[in-house]
Amino acid sequence: MTKLNVLLITSDQQHWNTLGSLNPEIQTPHLDKLADEGTLFTRAYCPNPTCTPTRACLITGKYPSQNGAYSLGTKLPEDEPTVGERFKEAGYQTALVGKAHFQPLRGTEEFPSLESYPLLQDFTFWQDFEGPFYGFDHVELTRNHTDEAHVGQHYVLWMEEKGLTNWRDYFRSPTGNNDSQRRKWLIPEEYHYNAWIAERTNALISDFKEKDEPFFMWASFFDPHPDYLVPEPWDTMYDPESITVPQVVPGEHDKNPPAHQMTQQENPDFSGWEEINGNAMHGYHSHLHDRDELAKNIATYYGMISCMDKYIGRIVDHLDALGLAENTLVVFTSDHGHYFGQHGLIAKGAFHYDDGIKVPMIARLPGQIPAGQRSDTLQTLVDYAPTFLGYCGLDIPDDMTGHNQQAIWNGDSTIGRQHVIVENRHQPTTLYLKTYIDDRYKLTVYYNRAYGELFDLKADPNELNNLWQDEPELRAALMEKFLTAEMLKEEPLSDAAKARPNKTASMYIKSYNSGPYQMNYHPQEARYELFNLITDPAKTVNLWDDADYADIRAKMVQALLFGRMGMEPVWMPRVAGA
Repeated sequence: MTKLNVLLITSDQQHWNTLGSLNPEIQTPHLDKLADEGTLFTRAYCPNPTCTPTRACLITGKYPSQNGAYSLGTKLPEDEPTVGERFKEAGYQTALVGKAHFQPLRGTEEFPSLESYPLLQDFTFWQDFEGPFYGFDHVELTRNHTDEAHVGQHYVLWMEEKGLTNWRDYFRSPTGNNDSQRRKWLIPEEYHYNAWIAERTNALISDFKEKDEPFFMWASFFDPHPDYLVPEPWDTMYDPESITVPQVVPGEHDKNPPAHQMTQQENPDFSGWEEINGNAMHGYHSHLHDRDELAKNIATYYGMISCMDKYIGRIVDHLDALGLAENTLVVFTSDHGHYFGQHGLIAKGAFHYDDGIKVPMIARLPGQIPAGQRSDTLQTLVDYAPTFLGYCGLDIPDDMTGHNQQAIWNGDSTIGRQHVIVENRHQPTTLYLKTYIDDRYKLTVYYNRAYGELFDLKADPNELNNLWQDEPELRAALMEKFLTAEMLKEEPLSDAAKARPNKTASMYIKSYNSGPYQMNYHPQEARYELFNLITDPAKTVNLWDDADYADIRAKMVQALLFGRMGMEPVWMPRVAGA
């Protein structure tokens, strides 16, 4: 029996509705075609709205709090098991072309990084290195978004091989010599990294096909991550005057956490969230902007997506031309979302609106995944690794937290997820939030903070009315569901995680004491208990459902949730901003 192939295609920082099939203001004909041939999922969420944590989740099937890559500026431990290793054990070829970002731009002696300076631009090294890297036997990498000075690795070697010996003219200093490009990227399209990713991905797929080898292939695009730059003619494809520009709604942040309100100030002071010896906090700055400038940025952002769409089409068309469509699971998504004016916010940060945490998602497998369908079942990228293994008939490791979504992707919406969780430990102790999302509600808690967010996504899909203070009973009920979900996502630790410094079994605590009260949770029975140890030392009377103790119960649930968050292991510091 022929083994099934897996082709994962990702963009970087793409808002969930920037597909032509969802948004009439943007053109993505190739992704629209893929959606017509497969299923478009409209409620897919990332496990963390930044790059490294989500990308680590994609290949481990675990949350950032479990796999070690808890924030930007950290790295996925090299000994953490990955889905690529599982595929290799089953005789698959594994390859990644484009952006990895499993490691930070700065390394230390204790925490070295293959994706850091000066190694990024040691071209002698990259001429010889093609893997292995986190389960991928073959990798071709770079780290720059558009004209960033981080350009290097295999992409530079490719440009020089193609004859673009003056490539430094198109990149920022100190690597390049051009710091004046804005919106229009002067690099000829044929040398754009989209062309590189498509060409090299197609070459590898052709090689796998010729050798009759099954493959797990990841084509990882960099766009539309800012800075906003795209070659002609894409830079003028969209008229800023014709584009809808989202804006903050007056008063929408009045009941929101203080950081949300401060983003709309001219010179906000976010020092209260800074970590001692910490690194940059994404999004914790003024988000005030000029509407006309923002419209121009959105036009460029859309142009970047349309340009990328062209090269995604080249990959999928090549796969189909080789006769591999019927035997290849193709999945498109992004690592996280993007703000371009929604709620007055720009780019990304520690804000868990759907604009930042939802992602576009399309899955195609003729004969299994329904064609031309839309699904509003809850999806999370943590589930990708076990789902890929499930489709290929391979065993799913016990230490993967994610769930096999094969039946749901194949059209059975009756057994889908009841909730998803989004984590964001942007700073180890000072800036940590988690979000619980079910069919209707979204609850966000901030570690050791009294404030939070509660939105009714059906009555308030734009998330303008924070119910955190207005609906204490609803908040308490959702907090209990959140705590239960946190406990139920636990799986046995991998051997590597058990041996890692600062690992702790305390994150698995299921009991909490406060004053005379003790709260217990029994995961096998999904049952809570609340006892007064003074009046009932033998613990014979369970007060959990007693309405007179509702306030005590709610406080203890939140305290236990915070306690577990605080005890999650931090195996390394943030050594870089990204």
